[in-house]
Amino acid sequence: MKMVENKIDEIKDDLELFDDDLQKYEYIIDLGKSLEPLEEKHKKDENLVQGCTSKVWLICEKKDDILVFKADSNAAIVKGLVKILLSIFSGMKAQEIIDFDTQVLQKLNLQEIITPNRQSGVQGMIKRIKEYANAFA
Repeated sequence: MKMVENKIDEIKDDLELFDDDLQKYEYIIDLGKSLEPLEEKHKKDENLVQGCTSKVWLICEKKDDILVFKADSNAAIVKGLVKILLSIFSGMKAQEIIDFDTQVLQKLNLQEIITPNRQSGVQGMIKRIKEYANAFA
């Protein structure tokens, strides 16, 4: 779990480099530009995350003992949020995700930057990630 907390601290440190919320917002959008596009065949209703204002498709593959998440969105800011979540959760074991205290994510202070609807979407993505972890555990 220490590795995950280190990732969260790195993201937090990166966000704190910016003085105002608009710069943080732009940074998150830039992160989204580096998100690997999801293949069209995965962009179907069954892969849509519930609770997101924008469309977010999320899939999971188990490779050896770890879970690898791939996702995409039709909104620039959401792609950045997806990139943050994937950088945290992708590569973890299913049980690690199940045991993960999502309150740790509050350290990122995203609630100061993104709207309540976007926050709800982030919670929806985390819920879906945990559902995948439970299915593979």
